[in-house]
Amino acid sequence: MKLFGGPSFNHGDRLVVDGAPVRLAVNPRARRVSLRLDRAKREVVAVAPTPRRLAEAAAFAHERSGWIAERIAEVPAPTPLWPGMSITLFGEPVLLEAAPGRPKLIPADGDHPARIIAPPDAAFTTRVLRVVKREALRGLSERTAHYCARLNTALPPVSVMDARGRWGSCKPASNRNTASIRYSWRLALAPEAVADYVAAHECCHLLEANHGPRFWALVERMVGNHRPQRAWLKAKGAGLHALGRES
Repeated sequence: MKLFGGPSFNHGDRLVVDGAPVRLAVNPRARRVSLRLDRAKREVVAVAPTPRRLAEAAAFAHERSGWIAERIAEVPAPTPLWPGMSITLFGEPVLLEAAPGRPKLIPADGDHPARIIAPPDAAFTTRVLRVVKREALRGLSERTAHYCARLNTALPPVSVMDARGRWGSCKPASNRNTASIRYSWRLALAPEAVADYVAAHECCHLLEANHGPRFWALVERMVGNHRPQRAWLKAKGAGLHALGRES
């Protein structure tokens, strides 16, 4: 405990600056104190190069309270799911309905859109998301198989996750480990072209475990101009993370 001077701070401490959440973080690679917006967690991160400068980072956050409030306001609020709501799965509209029985996806039929039905109780959101995750794994596995075939490489195990910081991750094969690919299941809520791009991106990592020129050339050979998809994720990705979360 400090006996003199101001309060002490630690990496990971959280502050409230004029009602907005701020997290303190130490990044040894940082050259100065700075602020950045974490859209996925709907908070601002005050970064310091060393633990000794965390107090400076906290003070800087208070000085920039107006900027922080503006950035937080730009991030979509958590959006729970409810019966009657419409979402999309790989670009196709899906209506959410409350009905007794096992949660399931009913394909589109004629003029009627696809539907996900789940019992009308407190677990409605959880049960709907279970169906979404199952469809995400199916769809992303199909896209992975497609691009592995085009790249003439073996199809690795595929799984889904709910990571806030990345849309996909690839572990290429090595002497010790077999290859594997993981995706955020929330990609199923994005336009089909966006999910397709991420699948191609991760499959290309099976051959190029970096983001160098050869990697991006390979991605472009798979999907063409990928900049619109990357821009979409940057602009709209926070909305995908907000969907299905309670406030």
